[in-house]
Amino acid sequence: MKDPSRLACDHYRRFREDFDLAKQLHHNAHRLSVEWSRIEPEPGRWNEEALAHYQEVIAALRERHLEPIVTLFHFTSPEWFSQQGGWRHPQAIERFGRYVERVVEAIGPSVRYWITFNEPAIYVYQGYVAGAWPPGQRSWPAAFRVLERLLHAHTVAYHLIHARLDGQGSRPLVGFAKHMVVFTPCNPRSRKDRLATWVRQSYFNGAIAESFGRGHLLPRLRHLIQRSIHRRYLDFIGLNYYTRDFVHFEGWTWGKLFGEVCSLTHHPDAGVRNALGWEIYPEGIYQCLRQLGRAGLPVLVTENGICTNDDGQRAQFIHDHLAQITRAMDEGMSVLGYLHWSLLDNYEWHEGFAPRFGLVEVDYATQQRHMRPSARYLATVAKTGQLVTLNGMAE
Repeated sequence: MKDPSRLACDHYRRFREDFDLAKQLHHNAHRLSVEWSRIEPEPGRWNEEALAHYQEVIAALRERHLEPIVTLFHFTSPEWFSQQGGWRHPQAIERFGRYVERVVEAIGPSVRYWITFNEPAIYVYQGYVAGAWPPGQRSWPAAFRVLERLLHAHTVAYHLIHARLDGQGSRPLVGFAKHMVVFTPCNPRSRKDRLATWVRQSYFNGAIAESFGRGHLLPRLRHLIQRSIHRRYLDFIGLNYYTRDFVHFEGWTWGKLFGEVCSLTHHPDAGVRNALGWEIYPEGIYQCLRQLGRAGLPVLVTENGICTNDDGQRAQFIHDHLAQITRAMDEGMSVLGYLHWSLLDNYEWHEGFAPRFGLVEVDYATQQRHMRPSARYLATVAKTGQLVTLNGMAE
């Protein structure tokens, strides 16, 4: 069993202190999530105290000239929603829309950037194919049904946000955060490994990203995506990028067609790994930006970071990935911004407290915050607008 979350980094109560740190580090935007279970603890009953809290959070960001980027669904659901079938329930989209309406009513006028769903394909795969995340099911029919409903729910949220906020100051921008991994065959000479790599690429990256461009999808996925969502329901695409995976063929049954990720330990092409064993592959973010560019939409890098106990490695990671983003922009890619994951060490969902992703170290026993040198390096880039060398870090 992983660590219980308890207070985690206690950001819910310490948000002003944390936003002060972000301001000191010359950040000009901050991504946050609103928690559906706090806002609607029972069906149709709204927690006005929770809504007031998020109003205070948005106001605190605005006071510090930090642009709020609000995520509406980041994996978690109210208990009542899950108990009634979650996204498999026929009224799931209607229930999500009701929640979105209430959030937009409360904080909408102060928010321009909206992310409806974080990593919908990952959520579906882990929850309904691998069974590793709640609800812990393994059903391909359920997976397709839930993915379709998430994408439909995105279009509903898109219309609700625009209907409510268009004409009130700056036009809102609505998108979702797409997790992407670069996939490479374990053995490039193996046709089976290349097939498994193509299947993974088609689902995890292509199923949503390439549906807007000229990519080739599995027929069922292409029909599902094109029926559920269209480019006109996206103002931008969010990109979450961390690593590259090497894939080998596992079998011919439907579930095994995705292959398995092979060990990097003895792979001749594998680079340095982070504390979770993920390869550090900066060129991958350039490749993902190029792929998303086929949609003709601007991209916001909504997550990019490294879990490591070596802060020099973190600074190098930031520099090398920003260099690849700069490369994509120099070639004409429209990149709205870069959001590092994460400002603070935090409770990492499936992994617990062990991974350290933060620019700011958190002592979980005392809740004390300590800026890491990598935070000061990124602060120098943010302040100057230039990709400075690592020895140009701010004092």
